[in-house]
Amino acid sequence: MNRRVMVKVPASTANLGPGFDALGMALSLYAWIEMAIPEDGRTVINLHGDGLGGIPVDKSNLIYKVAQLVFEKAGVSVPEITIDMYIEIPLTRGLGSSASAIIGGLVAANALIGSPLSEDELFQLSTELEGHPDNVGASLFGGIVVASWDGTRAAKVTIAPPADLEVLVAIPQFELATEKARHALPTQLSMKDAVFNVANSSLLVAALASGQLELIPHAMRDRLHQPYRAPLVPGMAEILEHATEHGALGVALSGAGPTLLTLVHRGSTQKAELEAFLIDTLKLHGIEAETMWLEPCTGGPELTVVREPSGQSFMERVKGEVRA
Repeated sequence: MNRRVMVKVPASTANLGPGFDALGMALSLYAWIEMAIPEDGRTVINLHGDGLGGIPVDKSNLIYKVAQLVFEKAGVSVPEITIDMYIEIPLTRGLGSSASAIIGGLVAANALIGSPLSEDELFQLSTELEGHPDNVGASLFGGIVVASWDGTRAAKVTIAPPADLEVLVAIPQFELATEKARHALPTQLSMKDAVFNVANSSLLVAALASGQLELIPHAMRDRLHQPYRAPLVPGMAEILEHATEHGALGVALSGAGPTLLTLVHRGSTQKAELEAFLIDTLKLHGIEAETMWLEPCTGGPELTVVREPSGQSFMERVKGEVRA
């Protein structure tokens, strides 16, 4: 059993337009979670950084609870742990913050007790907890994940992101709960719209796997969820319709939103134009937003066993990771 471990987990985007609850991609934003066996036998949860208000710091904390699921499944008892968390992923913005926390908690807890659970067992646990495999799959395996879940077992295939692919996100300065975004969806769809999404999702996977980026503008179109969620994000409809005219390969609502995500060719000469289009369109609808250029993240969690005494605080270790 290790005394202290630290895990760095990537953020993720889900759906990529038509691949509702089935496609995910890891992104170069991260959460750091450190877990330890306390010397005084007392659970302590420390949250570091801004924007974490409202997250419980007792045993109702999500990371604590998923850690206990790992211990229970492994047949060990570790009722008291210490947890430190620093997260640069904006919360409730559609960038997989909850999935990153789940994966970080599972991987850290598993490593703390000697890693008795396989990667697939962690994937099954995380999918059940999250309710769909796209975000957790991307954060656990990295790259682009094509996944399904039948309510009993999750399956996935990973794809290496094309080397020429960059990501530009526009993050509105308001939160959108996943539950609210899901309530906006219809209970029934026409056969025509269902076929449209199956075709485009399949084409998108093929385009990403083969590197045929010219197919992305056509393949990222969606009729299953984005038209119904557009009223929740003022300006979204215009961005979905016109972003490709300003340099985007494709555009989608990131997960349940409100973040809007564009895929961009690394060699594009329209990057500044696209960034301005996103900001200005949202501003016209009264929405302030931050843009951020990201890379597809090709790897999953990075695990460090912290040898004690290390002489460094948790945040000193995080800052060392950021500099590296």
